[in-house]
Amino acid sequence: MAAAVAAAIAHADTGAICRLDADSGMEAASAAERERLADPARFAGRPFRGVPTLAKDLGGPFAGFAVHAGSRALAGRADGSADSEFAKRFRDAGLCLFGLTTSPEFGLSLTSEPLRGPICHNPLDPTRTAGGSSGGAAAAVASGIVSIAHATDAGGSIRVPAACCGLVGLKPTRGAMPGGPLFTNHLGGIASEMAVCRSVRDTALIFQALRGSAKGPGADPAVVNHRESKLRIGLLTDTGALHPTDDLRCEAVLAAGCLLEAGGHEIIPLGWDAFEKCTAASQSAFGSIISVNLTSLADSDMERVEPLTRAFAERGRRMTGARLWDALNDAVHVSRDVWALFDAVDIILTPMLSCAPLALGSFPVDHADTELHLDRMAAFAPTASLANISGFPAITLPFGRDPMGLPLPVQMLAPMGQDNLLLHLAAHLEAAGRWQHRFPVAGLVS
Repeated sequence: MAAAVAAAIAHADTGAICRLDADSGMEAASAAERERLADPARFAGRPFRGVPTLAKDLGGPFAGFAVHAGSRALAGRADGSADSEFAKRFRDAGLCLFGLTTSPEFGLSLTSEPLRGPICHNPLDPTRTAGGSSGGAAAAVASGIVSIAHATDAGGSIRVPAACCGLVGLKPTRGAMPGGPLFTNHLGGIASEMAVCRSVRDTALIFQALRGSAKGPGADPAVVNHRESKLRIGLLTDTGALHPTDDLRCEAVLAAGCLLEAGGHEIIPLGWDAFEKCTAASQSAFGSIISVNLTSLADSDMERVEPLTRAFAERGRRMTGARLWDALNDAVHVSRDVWALFDAVDIILTPMLSCAPLALGSFPVDHADTELHLDRMAAFAPTASLANISGFPAITLPFGRDPMGLPLPVQMLAPMGQDNLLLHLAAHLEAAGRWQHRFPVAGLVS
């Protein structure tokens, strides 16, 4: 275990990692070794016993790792926060934490290039983004620094980086993970915490280890067992004239649909008309909620944040209570309208990204045009915020590669509580073997 953590630390890349704490990692490994010797049965019950990991510089908190959220405004604040319930379960799974991964300032972008640094590069093509806001987590896992890393998702922030880097990313059902009164409450419930992983197996394992309300893990009515029956798979490739998806990524969705159809499921083509209203309302509600969230920044903080963050915060301060109420109502309407989509289908299969991972610099933050920024994100991941605003679970995984060797990711959405069904179907797609990781994991342990 100590050797695995030491190998991960030695392999660490500062673009993916914004804070490295080798001592904490080695102490966690030593504690795991002591438990293995003193209580073998308890140690054996931890699914990720002795496995090195990283937390995201957003979410948590994890004791001993002050979260700066990619911002100069939070730099220098003392460590010492207690573990959140989520963080406690993350550690209890046996994971050995040794650092924090790079995120954009306050998670406001689908790339991870905070002005305070470091700049996170995609391991598959260093000129391109690893996605955001969990880009550092995805880059660390894809490059083999670790095999699993903590991640969060309020508008696609688990799924977009996973899609950019060829990983599996699950945005759980709202309420499936322990939340509040800390990270998830800050965004009115649209944010979820989970992880990015190299396999569906690991995603399922960490999901089971973490799930359940804050009162305790175990059986949870929010998550139900999947059904072993013929499913109606709604297949969407048209993402609208404003944000079209390229042919290669549409073809990956069609190929995934064919595989599921061969497995006995029914494929039902879907048109963009059914989604256009929902996605537009989701993107609008997301913009309003994150803007209001940033109004908590003090005036002194405002002088230290990036121009785009400042613009979002000022937008939130100008927002009336009536406008915020409308945004929250919009979120409720999105949930209702998405439920209606599931009257006709059991699962919705879509592209995750509209194109290959974009070049670094495609989401600049040195301006104040919040609408332009939101539109750029919508163009890159047209259906991403739908799952956050509605609360429904969604998963992405790679299903092939393009001529440049970059992943062709697909996304599946399911009704509330059907996370296990998504994992079951994702495992079926993964078994086709259309994606292989380029980099081995440093210090991999069994």
